[in-house]
Amino acid sequence: MEAISPAPDGTRLRIHLQPGAKRSAVQGRYGDALKIAISAPPVDGKANLELCRFLAKACQVPLADVELCSGLTSRDKQLLIRGRSPEEIRDLLEK
Repeated sequence: MEAISPAPDGTRLRIHLQPGAKRSAVQGRYGDALKIAISAPPVDGKANLELCRFLAKACQVPLADVELCSGLTSRDKQLLIRGRSPEEIRDLLEK
């Protein structure tokens, strides 16, 4: 499975999360996922919320259009971003 793939109502992302980083940023590829560093700690869902906020801003969609589908307590996550094609997501995350 690709890191960025089409879904019926948007785009599915496979993410490898690095919580507790100095700053939030896309770090590149990590196997078949995108590695994203997040400044929030992995406590009480703070890293998951910060990841969703980071992706909403980077992909220029409302926070409500970013859904964590799996990996609530894991570093490996799958998210759905509604309203954007895989090509648009690739272009926005490469900036």
